[in-house]
Amino acid sequence: MTAESRVRLDKWLWAARFFKTRALAAEDIGHGRVEVNGQIAKASRELKPGDMLALRQGPLSRTVKVLGLSQARGPAPVAQALYEETAESVALRLKAAEQRRLGAEPAQAIEQGRPTKRDRRQLADWQRWSASADDLDP
Repeated sequence: MTAESRVRLDKWLWAARFFKTRALAAEDIGHGRVEVNGQIAKASRELKPGDMLALRQGPLSRTVKVLGLSQARGPAPVAQALYEETAESVALRLKAAEQRRLGAEPAQAIEQGRPTKRDRRQLADWQRWSASADDLDP
């Protein structure tokens, strides 16, 4: 095998623009978030065209087929030519994006903001007198 036909997994993920730096790629690989052909891989694993990669980036899972190898990070169109995402992976990613878009806005669940100074004083008064023995006797 020539040097051009072998590329480390972390370097390929960086060159294919899945990660911003090689260090981030190696960190996710170390956490077991990247599989090559169904097996958890190490950063030094050498890829070849035809390998299937399954990677998780946060809530997003992707399955891609390696089409080409590159040791250098290039423009986005060149990076996208290095892999092909499976149809199932694309469908799941679009479904998750749609669910996020239609989901409830977390900020709207809050009825009020922080209590005002007056509200805090009322709460403090209530807590101070809530367990009073005077309230128990009629």
